[in-house]
Amino acid sequence: MNPLVKSTPKSYAPRLDQLYREKVAVELKDEFGLKNINQVPKLERVVLNVGLGRAQGDKKVLEAATNTLRKVTGQQPIITTAKKSIASFKLRAGSQIGLQVTLRGARMYEFADRLINLVLPRLRDFRGVKAAAFDGQGNYSIGFSDQSVFPELSFEETTTPHGLQVTFVIRAANKEQARSLLARLGMPFEKEEVR
Repeated sequence: MNPLVKSTPKSYAPRLDQLYREKVAVELKDEFGLKNINQVPKLERVVLNVGLGRAQGDKKVLEAATNTLRKVTGQQPIITTAKKSIASFKLRAGSQIGLQVTLRGARMYEFADRLINLVLPRLRDFRGVKAAAFDGQGNYSIGFSDQSVFPELSFEETTTPHGLQVTFVIRAANKEQARSLLARLGMPFEKEEVR
């Protein structure tokens, strides 16, 4: 083989995926005394949601939110619609109420890596994410009130502000396993105060 010709890797694996396979999975198996590697907590998918709320009829907000999700994730978002009519919310069945993107595989690990190492440290007065944001199944959610924290977006693309929710769907037996997985992947949880 010619040493001057660079060979490209046959398959690309994101940094966070390699870290999970080579180090984190083994550590979690030992920490929780699991017998099988398939019992180890695992990040299954990352879901990003944008609720349009009061601006559901505004095309400008819908276009801005679509552009945000497309740039941040690299995937085209799907439009979520209302299933029921609720008069007190002025909501009709079939009206557009939000956007959603589900990331799996390499895109999921790339997004999680960028979120943990680029976006969260850029937040003003950031002291860590809340440890209480786990649901009953061990999934973890983070909400952003403004999309301008993502480095993929230019200033012009953030002139129409909207919120964003990121949910890490984790296959785990309980919240402690899910938290340990995210902490080992680099999620900066806030320090618990000793009283």
